Amino acid sequence: MGYRESCALYWAEFWDYETPKVVVVKNRTLGVIYRIIQLLIILYFAIYVFIIQKAYQERENAPESSVITKMKGVGISNSSMGIKIWDVAEYVNPPEGRDVFSITVRTITTPLQRLHTCPESANVPGSKCTSDLDCVAGEMELLGNGLKTGRCVTHHDSIKTCEVYAWCPVENGLSQRDSILTRAQNFTIFIKNSIHFPRFGFTKGNIQRNRDPEYLRSCTFDEETNLYCPIFPLSLIIEQAGETFDNLSQTGGILGVIISWSCDLDKAASECKPHYSFRRLDSASQGGEASLGYNFRTSWHTTRGRGCRLVEEWLKSRSSRTLNPAGRQGSGPFLC
Repeated sequence: MGYRESCALYWAEFWDYETPKVVVVKNRTLGVIYRIIQLLIILYFAIYVFIIQKAYQERENAPESSVITKMKGVGISNSSMGIKIWDVAEYVNPPEGRDVFSITVRTITTPLQRLHTCPESANVPGSKCTSDLDCVAGEMELLGNGLKTGRCVTHHDSIKTCEVYAWCPVENGLSQRDSILTRAQNFTIFIKNSIHFPRFGFTKGNIQRNRDPEYLRSCTFDEETNLYCPIFPLSLIIEQAGETFDNLSQTGGILGVIISWSCDLDKAASECKPHYSFRRLDSASQGGEASLGYNFRTSWHTTRGRGCRLVEEWLKSRSSRTLNPAGRQGSGPFLC
């Protein structure tokens, strides 16, 4: 076929048109199945996509938030060293932390230590002995308290341990003074939280703006009646985490405070509310026995006479704050 014939053929086909052929199937069974499938597709988009998933809405990907915490309350401890009053400056230590706060619930004190020689603690691996040959002078145990002098001395009763040059008496059950802070479960924790969704220009806090300032002086948190009073008794946090104060005071512990905001900004701002939940985070919550709880040691030195110090092991309730803000808003009419 030549060039001229091809052009003439294409020109003729250019003016042709096609139309689909519709076939009507007059079968009641197939028609019912066809309409059911159509209905299921419509219901999927109407209920799941639009109502449940709200796929027509935009979501905030980079929410901003801030948290401030303050403690209130006075505790008392009573040991052989006497009665001690604990205020906020005493039991909140360290005073500030990134997304955490710590509360002392129990102390174990080793008083009047000084650099001297004394028996090593029987709890230290490799410290027990039967003669001086078992104690190598100048050697130090990894988990020990000091430098071995080469002597095997009586620890208590018939138990002997290697003598060490250390801060004496070393920490053990014989020299320590144990005290629990009574009334610590009545301490209150003020958690001030605010969120901001920059994409939508929306800001809200967990304290109502128009509230009387005196309201926060007397209220405590209740999810039903005082949602916007973020003052939590320590006993409430411990209870909601599934623990008891007695158990927590034995080893200390780490509690999680989770603040969640799930806000549908197509609704009124009053519908955007905080939700609080609490749980224990350390190994006790997983049924573990090793390294339970949370504690640390600190010491105070005196220069009067020979250098002495007092060592305290503080068992603490450490709370970690987690924020889960999520905001979404409709992006306009959805056309289909």
